[in-house]
Amino acid sequence: MATLALENPAALLREAAQGLRAGTLAPYVGPGVSALAPHAAPLSPEALAEFFATKTALPKRARGNCWSAAQYIESTRFRDTVTLWLQEAFAQAVAPSSFHAWLAGLGLPLIIDAWYASEMRAALMASGREDWAEVQGITRAHIGEDQWYRFYEAAGEPCNAVRAATMKTLLYTPHGGIAPAANFLITDADYVEVLTEIDIQTPIPEEVRQRRTGMGFVFVGCPFNDQLLRTYARQIMKRSSARHYAVVDVARLTRNEARFLEEQNIAAIDMALAPALEALMA
Repeated sequence: MATLALENPAALLREAAQGLRAGTLAPYVGPGVSALAPHAAPLSPEALAEFFATKTALPKRARGNCWSAAQYIESTRFRDTVTLWLQEAFAQAVAPSSFHAWLAGLGLPLIIDAWYASEMRAALMASGREDWAEVQGITRAHIGEDQWYRFYEAAGEPCNAVRAATMKTLLYTPHGGIAPAANFLITDADYVEVLTEIDIQTPIPEEVRQRRTGMGFVFVGCPFNDQLLRTYARQIMKRSSARHYAVVDVARLTRNEARFLEEQNIAAIDMALAPALEALMA
């Protein structure tokens, strides 16, 4: 494993908490936050791959990889089946955690939710705030539209980028989400199409690009053990601040994960996730 320069976790958490409260840091929330509590929905790429395996026999190359599994299902049973099974996987709502609720109350300019369960949206709805909008990544498979994302108001009604730009908080769900309209970026083909363009930033909404300028990110509950997830994070971080934070178990990082943190100047907060979240909210 690559050697990371480690700083005091408590000091890093204080910096991250101060930045979140000041709105100079944006949370990048992965499924690991919700996975701290039991839920029926799959809350990791591996768990989603296991769910797909319960629905159909997968070839060896697709086992354990949700993106490849979804691609196989699309190629053998069509896209509608992929969407139907994802709706089934996330049919039982994932209740927002106290951390999601805390973020919802901060009035942050930008929040990234990097999974499909839509619990960050639910937390914003439960907050009673109406000064927020969401932009979701979408598949372009079979929709007959030349666009990469869709905007939604707090109530779930579609809106445009101009309207979303007026909102205090923008929730960005780059992979899509079960709510409000079951948009899912999930198959290998979906991501090949996006990754072909993402170096020039086209699939990332302009309003996200504007709000991230000069802002750092705080990664919590985010797996980086997949090249696709690292690539997405790297592109979303472009032209942002030079300093970021991630709550990770350093001893369990792979060489690629450690190299990613080092290359992106992400300070590793070497701490278990649950106490780290409590410290951030304190």
